[in-house]
Amino acid sequence: MIARLPSVNAALNLASAIFLAIGYVCIRQMRVRAHRFCMMTAFTTSVIFLVSYIVYHAHVGHVRYQHEGVLRIIYFGVLISHTVLAVVIVPLVLRILYLALHQRFDVHRKWARWTLPLWFYVSVTGVVIYEMLY
Repeated sequence: MIARLPSVNAALNLASAIFLAIGYVCIRQMRVRAHRFCMMTAFTTSVIFLVSYIVYHAHVGHVRYQHEGVLRIIYFGVLISHTVLAVVIVPLVLRILYLALHQRFDVHRKWARWTLPLWFYVSVTGVVIYEMLY
């Protein structure tokens, strides 16, 4: 069970990225209900990912990257940017969710312009890190 969690985590990150992209398209098309559904689904998959990630690493600990050379440099570049932005994105996502739930859409829109690309990057690089590591 625990050994499967990295694959589950990658799938959750991919699902989150897909729902973020679809949600963005929906709001650009003024399909507010579809946007809301996609963004709440992206949020839910991200929360499930976080729980699964913590459970996995609580059981397994640190997983070492095995490759050398240029791939190692690329891996750590992606990992560092992913990790820093993953920490930054949590309060940003909670903020835009709060603003949307309280129908403060003018402020929500301003924060979402920064939050969405960062959240998307974190989701996509999560899948990239999985592919490079496993």
